[in-house]
Amino acid sequence: MRIALFCENRYAIDILQPLYEEAVSQGCHDVLWYIHTPKIRDFRLDDEAHWTSSIQELYDFSPEAIFVPGNIVPYYLPGVKIQVFHGYAAEKKDHWVIRRYFDTYFTQGPYFTSHFEASARKYGDFEVRETGWTKQDWIYRHLHDYDDEKERLLKEYGKGRVVLYAPTFSPKLTSLPYLKPALEELCASRDILLILKFHPLTASAWTDEYREWASNRNDTIYIEASENVTRYQMMSDLMISDTSSSVYEFLLLDRPVVTFRTIAKDIYWENIDDPGMLAEAFDRALNDPGAEMKRRWIVENYDPHLDGCCCRRMIAEAEDYVRRHGVPSKRKLNLWRRYTGIKTFGKIKRNGK
Repeated sequence: MRIALFCENRYAIDILQPLYEEAVSQGCHDVLWYIHTPKIRDFRLDDEAHWTSSIQELYDFSPEAIFVPGNIVPYYLPGVKIQVFHGYAAEKKDHWVIRRYFDTYFTQGPYFTSHFEASARKYGDFEVRETGWTKQDWIYRHLHDYDDEKERLLKEYGKGRVVLYAPTFSPKLTSLPYLKPALEELCASRDILLILKFHPLTASAWTDEYREWASNRNDTIYIEASENVTRYQMMSDLMISDTSSSVYEFLLLDRPVVTFRTIAKDIYWENIDDPGMLAEAFDRALNDPGAEMKRRWIVENYDPHLDGCCCRRMIAEAEDYVRRHGVPSKRKLNLWRRYTGIKTFGKIKRNGK
């Protein structure tokens, strides 16, 4: 099968890499990455993967399946267009918006499947298959790869626990303007090493401020945005965040979370509205006897597919779609959606014209 991995934003690379590795391991697929260079300045798999920044070259490749972690994919590209999602942020309204770009949605778990199946019945022009999420395969294979690094850091800094602060980039939802004094107090009053890992789309004013703040401390490490947050999630004992899909990724590791002013309606972790309550919430998160049961609900409903086979299921489902429907030549869309795709990614020449 000819597979296209469609990356409009940098975070898509981490999401699609496990799928790439699975496709390569099967040995029977031709894989082309599309890298949208206006937003992605460098591609770390440059030397090993077949990739392009040309939408025309992607069209000429004539993919049979296009895997997309973003919200948009050009309607004029051939191939079944597959939404694989960029996280678990069910509380964000735009997670549920049906933009009509996709032929099928590959969902993470029963909670998401039931919602998108209802939308599929309403719109009638896409399918839903529950496969689990790509990054869980990477976690399955690498869960303990960083244990030694964690122990080395704790010994080097003389601390007892690693705490990750991973806020969202959204200006309306981020905790970055509010939590720095509370984080400073937490570091002073608890035996922790604090790791700061921000979303790649975080405003430079915030990254610059926190980078400088961390550089003057002996209990805080600033990690550049280009690095994979999952690595630091696996090294951490507790995570502090806000309204970010990384909260659910961390809960799926069966580890405690504290958020600041989350907009989630159903909260299965500690949440605070007052920055001054951070240290108290930290203690509750670590010691709450009911916390494990709450996290188990998240696993069972958000993504129970933690067997390392999510990408294998995705490729099998894509092949099944093509067997049943053939390879779509393009996606039918209204004029506005077509215009948006052309404005974002440009035009192509069909059949050499």
